[in-house]
Amino acid sequence: MNGIGLQERKIERMLKIADIIAATAGKVILMAPDSFAGISIDSRKIQKGELFVALRGSRFDGHDFLGEALKRGEGAIVSLETGNFPEDKTIIYVKDTLKALQNIARFMRLKRGIPVVGITGSNGKTTTKELTASVLSTAYRVLKNTGNLNNSIGLPLSLTGIDEEDDVVVLEMGASAPGEIRELCDIAVPNYGVLTNIGPSHLEGFGDLAAVRKTKLEILDSVNIAVVNADDLFMMEGIRESGYKGMIVTYGIEDQADISASEIRLQEKGSNFLLHTPGGKPMKVSPKISGMFNIYNVLAAAAVGYLFRIGLDDIKSAIDSFEGVPMRLEFRDWEGARVISDVYNANPASMEEALKELVRIKGKRAVAVLGDMLELGPYEEEAHRKLGRLLSELPVEIFVAVGPRMAFAAAEFKGVVHRLSSASEAGRLLREIREKDDTILIKGSRGMLMEKVLEA
Repeated sequence: MNGIGLQERKIERMLKIADIIAATAGKVILMAPDSFAGISIDSRKIQKGELFVALRGSRFDGHDFLGEALKRGEGAIVSLETGNFPEDKTIIYVKDTLKALQNIARFMRLKRGIPVVGITGSNGKTTTKELTASVLSTAYRVLKNTGNLNNSIGLPLSLTGIDEEDDVVVLEMGASAPGEIRELCDIAVPNYGVLTNIGPSHLEGFGDLAAVRKTKLEILDSVNIAVVNADDLFMMEGIRESGYKGMIVTYGIEDQADISASEIRLQEKGSNFLLHTPGGKPMKVSPKISGMFNIYNVLAAAAVGYLFRIGLDDIKSAIDSFEGVPMRLEFRDWEGARVISDVYNANPASMEEALKELVRIKGKRAVAVLGDMLELGPYEEEAHRKLGRLLSELPVEIFVAVGPRMAFAAAEFKGVVHRLSSASEAGRLLREIREKDDTILIKGSRGMLMEKVLEA
């Protein structure tokens, strides 16, 4: 098993109306079914037996889709005391439907009482979450976030999928502003915390790197055991200053760590290295995922496996069989050229790591097709200019700059540069300039839709 996401499991009617009322202090307006197979917030995807939660957002209101949701679902949690509700459905009134979802998730997590692993950091959270779930699944039944459901809506929605057969929960925790990790910890109540790294992401919401670190370290207020990247000296400094009194397990490559890697050999795709754990013999592992940064993700997952007493052979099996996460450093062949598609998201640190991979495996020419890095606030111009200067220092022959912010990087680049406004334009240009044996990196923030480069 690789850990079970919310959409991949069949849940019996584990969610009882008595528990919902205990969690939310809601009022039952109508009651037909008194138990449910799960919770949904999407009227298009709700399944038979599920309970719909009508969330209100800045651009939508789930109450507008209540009729559609109730055609398939068994009931709904709403913030309307009156309405034209079908009498064969269960309707529960609450003042705040999002808070109700979060309270149900917390109630179910505490009622089940199993270990919860929370994973946060600026980069590598999703891959580390998937790897950790794979390692733990060699011995336990694991519930994990589905995809990238790591915020104040997605995390509690994932957590409501917990059932009596689960042994461990692994949750990715994202944040774009101060206090958000603390909020997620209040819902999930993690016992174990994994901190991947601290970098310049979401600076528009945080303001500066110190605020990023302070927010990520909020997880330390909740956990008894922290798994931390010993090579991230800025993060380690923050941990020391935090006064954290719990157990710390370190992982790393450069500095001495409890879980470490040696004799690293990066290959064109994937790598191999010796995995070291306390008291154990070094074990050679051969992950399929590429890049030095992914070795850190592997070490973090191995550290959690070590804490849960997973045998080294099983840790190796999970690491070696892990296929990676869609849209993150995927390798493709395109009519004689090699394409690195890393289009899920981007910030200065992840851009630098992806460029290292580009030049490490470059063929005849290295072509960087880069879209804007978003959510950097007042740092965006300098961050993009710095990226352009980095590109000039690397053996990159062609730079395709996509978006108005990436124009700042283009102004600093000393080689051949093409300035374009969209990913689709970049795709059409690549068809014209691509040559056999080129190595092409495609990367940008999620809002830039860089996957359209390949579609074009």
